[in-house]
Amino acid sequence: MCAIDLLYWRNVKQSGAVFGSVLLLLFSLTQFSVVSVGAYLALAALSATISFRIYKSVLQAVQKTDEGHPFKAYLEVEIALSQDQIGKYADKILLYSNTCMKELRRLFLVQDLVDSLKFAVLMWLLTYVGALFNGLTLLILAVVSMFTMPVVYEKHQAQIDQYVGLIRTQVNSVVGKIQAKIPGAKRKEE
Repeated sequence: MCAIDLLYWRNVKQSGAVFGSVLLLLFSLTQFSVVSVGAYLALAALSATISFRIYKSVLQAVQKTDEGHPFKAYLEVEIALSQDQIGKYADKILLYSNTCMKELRRLFLVQDLVDSLKFAVLMWLLTYVGALFNGLTLLILAVVSMFTMPVVYEKHQAQIDQYVGLIRTQVNSVVGKIQAKIPGAKRKEE
């Protein structure tokens, strides 16, 4: 199962389990430190696995069977990362980092005045968002949006596309008017 299937709720039980687990983790982080949440999760997992191991051992002793270690199949699974996998992920991280640095350089050194002004307005708006919400609240809102927006869009795509088109037309006309009045702000044709 891929992430898209989870976000579109193709399998309701799995999507619900992932959604609930992530929300529970994020809400836990709003109340407790990362170290405490990690320690409690590790203790819960250890309690479950130790209890299951003891239960299976007692069951084997009572029934006089020799099934072996209950987690033997999982203990034999290879979990090491190969050099190729690490290289592939490192190359992707390097590509994204370089692209991000080039874009930030372009914006901060005002290669294109309109893009730099848009970035400045975005940063100014983010100061207000930061004053209203902390990072975990924004992360919780993002997770809830990730699990609800795709389904809503899938069900109401025609109406949403119509309204987005109207908004896009209005924004483009306003941006065009502003660009016409600012000297040196005309976009080059790409």
